[in-house]
Amino acid sequence: MLNLTKETSRTKIIAITSIFTALYAVLRIIPTVPMIGASGASFSLSDIVAPLYGLILGPYIGGLSIIIGSLIAFFGKPPVFLGLDFLPATVAAVSLGLLIKRKWIPVIALNLVLLVAFLLHPNTSVFVNVPLSGMAIPLPFAWLHIVALLALISPLGRKAVEWVSTPTAAKAATGIAILFFIGTMMQHLTGNLLFETVMAYPIGTIPIEAYPGIWTSIFFVYPIERAALVVLGTIIGTPLLRVLKNTLLANGQLAT
Repeated sequence: MLNLTKETSRTKIIAITSIFTALYAVLRIIPTVPMIGASGASFSLSDIVAPLYGLILGPYIGGLSIIIGSLIAFFGKPPVFLGLDFLPATVAAVSLGLLIKRKWIPVIALNLVLLVAFLLHPNTSVFVNVPLSGMAIPLPFAWLHIVALLALISPLGRKAVEWVSTPTAAKAATGIAILFFIGTMMQHLTGNLLFETVMAYPIGTIPIEAYPGIWTSIFFVYPIERAALVVLGTIIGTPLLRVLKNTLLANGQLAT
């Protein structure tokens, strides 16, 4: 892990953090797809790499890089959630950084808190009515978040951490994909909470009665959206981690 007792290590940490912070700020400004329900807002390229910051830089440096990068990006992309836009990506990076350090309990606890907070939020549609054969079938909106939580607490999550550092490309890619899935779903939960809280109350741009319709629309989109993020993150992350392994990384995180 990071050794802050050596000046050379401090210099390397500052340099790497600065590079990743600047990169995140640039990616944060580049829009991708529109954000459903938030007029004029869009997701950014930075959403793809947020979990990767935790895998490479660890929970603290990775999270700090995202926070600073997001604040810098405000000059090119105005904040949507009253300046709290950095929270979803930071949650993903910190969580995966902790998982790589095998600190499971804080991540499981945070995931549970986020999921329960979302399900209990007055603006959440816990169930979405899906038309099927002339009937409206109620399905749980957060079904994929529950799958991600089960992956986290199951042996699969621990295996994924082991696979990330293996020399076998297929196993490493599988491990990264599983961790990206866990991270991006926690990122999504945090974003949902911001969306239904900030946009409804302090800003007031979305009427409370509009949320059921918005959640119904998102229900059909978010699994595809999250799957795309996992695939792209794995494609980028697998070769990048392998390249950095013998230079900047030790035990899966920033070496000193």
